[in-house]
Amino acid sequence: MIYCVEDDAGIRELVVYTLQNTGLEARGFADGEALFAALREQKPDLLLLDIMLPGEDGISILRRLRAVRETAKLPVILLTAKNTEYDKVVGLDSGADDYVAKPFGMMELVARIRAVLRRTQDSPPGEGGGRPLVAGSICVDERAHSVHVGADEVQLTLKEYQLLCLLMKNQGAVLTRDVLLENIWGYGNESETRTVDVHIRTLRQKLGAGGALIETVRGVGYRMGETR
Repeated sequence: MIYCVEDDAGIRELVVYTLQNTGLEARGFADGEALFAALREQKPDLLLLDIMLPGEDGISILRRLRAVRETAKLPVILLTAKNTEYDKVVGLDSGADDYVAKPFGMMELVARIRAVLRRTQDSPPGEGGGRPLVAGSICVDERAHSVHVGADEVQLTLKEYQLLCLLMKNQGAVLTRDVLLENIWGYGNESETRTVDVHIRTLRQKLGAGGALIETVRGVGYRMGETR
């Protein structure tokens, strides 16, 4: 089930119609109040959330969702007319897993949704590898789906967590932006490589001192160092 919170009735109805016609169940809501009422009845597999909403805005709604255990790991894709790097960073730092800027194509949106769903369903919490992933002060326990930097636990979005795991499993190797896009988002597109840069930035910020282990290889991509 996909929930779509969008105050523009035309966009909302088109998104729901498109998803239903591509084999996905979907429901639309005009505001946060209607969303939270529906969440009390059924939790969706993924949420499409517009930032500019009447009443409570999308960023505030997202932060509320992340603060509650039942929805803390719910995959969320932001739908926004704002396309500046600052707005992307704010959205991702608030807990979004991905974002799609308006105007967007319906097939692109479906591809983004399927990529997130595929990774969520293929790698549920608790089914990771047996040994923790360690790089410097960073420790990732895939079985517990937890990340620690030293003694402090760090809360990451699904995409940030997957990005960190991929980098740590390939310590010392340079991963290009295209490779990261293909493996984490399920698609490769030169025009979207900035998505990787924004996620790396928020990931580094959340890791604090451990973020320095993620090295930028200019003109190529990123590498996880072992010590710093």
